[in-house]
Amino acid sequence: MRADQFSGIKALLERVFANSPFYRRKFQEAGLTADSIKSPEDFLKIPYSDKEELRLAYPLGLLSVHQDEIVRIHSSSGTTGMPVIIPYTRRDVEDWAEMFARCYEIAGITRSDVIQITPGYGLWTAGIGFQAGAEKLGAMAVPMGPGNTEKQLQMMMDLKSTVLCATSSYALLIAEEVEKRGIKDRIHLKKGIIGSERWGDLMGKRIRDGLDIELFDIYGLTEIYGPGIAIDCEHHKGMHYFDDFLYFEIIDSETGEVLPDGEFGELVVTTLRKEGAPLVRYRTHDLTRIIPEKCPCGRSYPMIDRIIGRTDDMVKVKGVNIYPGQVDSILKDIPGVSSEYQIVIDHQDGKDTLTLRVEKEPGCCRPDLESVIMDCFKKKVGIRINVEPVEFGLLPRSEKKSKRVLDYRVK
Repeated sequence: MRADQFSGIKALLERVFANSPFYRRKFQEAGLTADSIKSPEDFLKIPYSDKEELRLAYPLGLLSVHQDEIVRIHSSSGTTGMPVIIPYTRRDVEDWAEMFARCYEIAGITRSDVIQITPGYGLWTAGIGFQAGAEKLGAMAVPMGPGNTEKQLQMMMDLKSTVLCATSSYALLIAEEVEKRGIKDRIHLKKGIIGSERWGDLMGKRIRDGLDIELFDIYGLTEIYGPGIAIDCEHHKGMHYFDDFLYFEIIDSETGEVLPDGEFGELVVTTLRKEGAPLVRYRTHDLTRIIPEKCPCGRSYPMIDRIIGRTDDMVKVKGVNIYPGQVDSILKDIPGVSSEYQIVIDHQDGKDTLTLRVEKEPGCCRPDLESVIMDCFKKKVGIRINVEPVEFGLLPRSEKKSKRVLDYRVK
């Protein structure tokens, strides 16, 4: 922790202790005050906060300023429980746009670009974040939102869009439609800013090849501004994050112990400047690591690795913990396998079963594909599974995020 970061944290703690009932209660329960934190070592005494606690603060229990200072709210989807509402002050909105504009610049995007934005608008943070960053940069934003692929492609051709902002699932769908319609020579895309869901090497290759673009992995979450708090650069060695706005830690998700740089664990974020709903030691549940090496690009912003999964993505089958990221890493080295797959889990005859449905590459006719995948899974994960190779294009495509795990076991 740098001196300027600790100074920012001290100021943050004084603000939340004075103005945030949510954090004042947490501090008091831990026997702490803002004055208790006198050194970076003392910072480790502060308890973590978690999404479940934020849900209990619904609707505006996270407010740390007077409501008159709030200019906007955003919210999580609420698909797995009560939504989390995050209020933003004018400075919060400006800071977010500043970070997002930096992301575009790091990806080599300039004011001459035409940025087609396909993530959703509304309470979700995605679409409006991509747009605010484009406007801050001075580039032309085309705020399409999700879906209506016919119109997306028409606007892409007519306006000569050079940048596609999308989930990996929708970018793949766009790439497949471009190929299907034979319009690749009418598409002017150069770069793709891909976020909102983890994507593997196979999917990335199919999007890159299908649209002939360079892909950049962007990161963010609703509770911490939204997308645009980290992005990879032209060297694609990791995602640069903005340590003048945010303090990152990596912890062991089971013990809570802070891990040294270079080790994979759960990302914990503290917002250094946020006013409306600042967060202190917030557990994201995203799994990554802080990369200790300097990036060849020479930028001073530190890096985290690509997100390899989430602690809540993990499913336990036959006593073994399995993450979708493990499946990606297995499939990418098997010739004849396409990027799309589904993990289907059930409980039959008193035991768990896992069936991996995998799309084959177009024209693939390997008779041993099923047994090769089964053997690789057994060697690398440790359990025997069923494998169901299917023809290319049979698994569902999504305009938002792909659902990889279908767990039919009775909870």
